[in-house]
Amino acid sequence: MYLSAFLDFTLKEFLMGSEEWTFLLEIVLRTMIMFLTIIIGLRILGKRGVKQLSVFELVVIIGLGSAAGDPMFYKEVGIASSIIVFIVIICFYSILTYLIGRFKKIEIILEGKPIFLIENGVFSIDNFKKENLGSDEFFSELRLKGVSHLGQIETAIEETSGDISVFFYDENSIKYGLPIMPHSLDHPLQLIEIKGYYSCTFCGFTEEKEIGNAGSCKNCGKKNWVEASNKHRIA
Repeated sequence: MYLSAFLDFTLKEFLMGSEEWTFLLEIVLRTMIMFLTIIIGLRILGKRGVKQLSVFELVVIIGLGSAAGDPMFYKEVGIASSIIVFIVIICFYSILTYLIGRFKKIEIILEGKPIFLIENGVFSIDNFKKENLGSDEFFSELRLKGVSHLGQIETAIEETSGDISVFFYDENSIKYGLPIMPHSLDHPLQLIEIKGYYSCTFCGFTEEKEIGNAGSCKNCGKKNWVEASNKHRIA
């Protein structure tokens, strides 16, 4: 009997904490109310608040999520106080959105600005370092857009939302460029055995090389090279 009572007590405490079983019905009601509040809030924020999120908008969404989540299952957090938080966040967001539309400097401070990551088939090294973006992650993004080497790309831009916009050379203007397929950079060269076009593994700078010592890259000074590619994109 004592063992049974002990098990019942610990199971209830494990599942409900200090609350009673009847609080489950209240959780259902609280969740429904906050769910509707989230939908209304996002509708007021507009479609841009739901899709391409900037850092500023992401902070807003996190704030709304926190305000909505706590009253769903914490009895001591009232629904009214959370709705007030929603109203304040939405009003503050609306004011800042208005200021962003009027003042470019405020927009740059809150949302950042687009950054060139590739120009003329070569990495913009300084910009790439600032964004703290791994090359493998970036190459994966490019491959998903049908890119197999950097010579196919005229420019690649990281937008304020974090998306990568890629602008391609036309089919007749594709150049030799750094291959970005898996394992294409695994065996860099410092000695050229076959005359041809080679790309710097660090920045993507590409040039024709003679047989012999590959030398240093004219763009970044690194000494590792791989054979360049000039394949066309497959749509």
